[in-house]
Amino acid sequence: MSIYSKEHELFLKKIKRKKCLVYLTQLSIIIIFFLIWEILSRLHIINTFLFSSPSNIFKTITNLINTNNFLNHILVTSKEILISFILSFIIGFLIATILWWNNFIAKVVDPYLTILNSLPKVALGPLIIIWVGASSNSIIFMSLMISTFITIINLYTSFISTDKNYIMLLKSFKATKYQIYQKVVLKSNLKNILSTMKINVSMNLIGVIMGELLVSKSGLGYLIMYGSQVFNINLVITSIFILAIISSILYYLINYFEKKIDY
Repeated sequence: MSIYSKEHELFLKKIKRKKCLVYLTQLSIIIIFFLIWEILSRLHIINTFLFSSPSNIFKTITNLINTNNFLNHILVTSKEILISFILSFIIGFLIATILWWNNFIAKVVDPYLTILNSLPKVALGPLIIIWVGASSNSIIFMSLMISTFITIINLYTSFISTDKNYIMLLKSFKATKYQIYQKVVLKSNLKNILSTMKINVSMNLIGVIMGELLVSKSGLGYLIMYGSQVFNINLVITSIFILAIISSILYYLINYFEKKIDY
């Protein structure tokens, strides 16, 4: 015997159908896009030398697998994205907490955060190579510079936007600042924290690719640079296609955890 009423069961089924419809529509858009792309390339309406095609992407992936380079390049880029993602979030979270905790420091640091965030990070590439060295360290450092300041700004803005009524209520019960931070600020901003993580994924990916374009000898960024130098557009677009897949996987992982958390 069901514990739910018939009306509630119908409501749950309606929500489930809507979710399935959303996923099917998303998948259909991708399939239709690739079908149109392939048809246009086969009819020579678009130039495959300049725009490649889905079949050429598949052939390029097959060639990379046959030469044992496919997994290596993916693993290198994925490792750099993961390391920079974790570091940027931890650093950003800790600094945002310090700024929320101490209003004086927040007021002093605020203009510097805006200025540092607006700096053109690509222009600092040669300096980063000199400071850190032409290795994966400089790639991770580049990614940190792009994503950390955005993380700090987003999280700090979320923390100070916490409902003041909840904070005043806890203060009336003589709650400590740590208790207010733990019970109100963090719990009411879980959704914002996860949203910031989603933004971080894209920022870290951009940073890693920018770093690989400068110094890497392996990774998807290196394939993009090498492909553009030898006019191998298939290799360039294949690398971008794989990057899109990696970004999607990371996005849906965070989205999965977001749904598991009860706000």
